[in-house]
Amino acid sequence: QVELVESGGGLVQAGGSLRLSCATSGRNYITLGMGWFRQAPGKEREFVAAITLNGDYTWYADSVKGRFTISRDNAKYTMYLQMNSLEPEDTGVYYCAARRLAPPRGGADYWGQGTQVTVSS
Repeated sequence: QVELVESGGGLVQAGGSLRLSCATSGRNYITLGMGWFRQAPGKEREFVAAITLNGDYTWYADSVKGRFTISRDNAKYTMYLQMNSLEPEDTGVYYCAARRLAPPRGGADYWGQGTQVTVSS
């Protein structure tokens, strides 16, 4: 079983930065592609970013390219999302996602409980 725990959300002004973390339990962390999704109020959950098992490839939604950076530290069983130049449209609940042997670009096998990010204008 895999448990994902997000942290690092909060309230920030437009133009500011936040760094989300996703800590993973379980010995099979290295076999998991990891990623982030988000859900704004009244909208469906959407893909934000994903990273391969060893971190050599990354993908981003067009809306966050150039502003967000996904990374992972396999020695610490942790994934990160550095968010810069935040906009009010980035507001939502951010979910950590994991998928066995592939990056979770369209869906995931495991989900975290979510962390709230609020960007004020």
